[in-house]
Amino acid sequence: MTPPEKTLRTCKKGHQYYKSSDCPVCPICANEEKPDDEFLGTLVAPARRALQGKGITTVQELATHTEAEIMRLHGMGPSTLPKLQQALASAGLSFKP
Repeated sequence: MTPPEKTLRTCKKGHQYYKSSDCPVCPICANEEKPDDEFLGTLVAPARRALQGKGITTVQELATHTEAEIMRLHGMGPSTLPKLQQALASAGLSFKP
């Protein structure tokens, strides 16, 4: 099976980029919007958007959810969980049991 062909796209801000999927996210915009804080800033864009979409922007808010709830969010992958656990542990917190 051959990989899908990449197409040139232009986002609303005028950035040009190539994508092979239907994902509408401009990688340049996503990188520019990456937060500087240690919690969300360490996550890949899909995981960050998933948490922000649920209103989770701090480790304190993350601690009010179970691991299972977070892992069910679209955009969360297995490599994200250790980063979330580390962020919680650094703040003396953990996932809700």
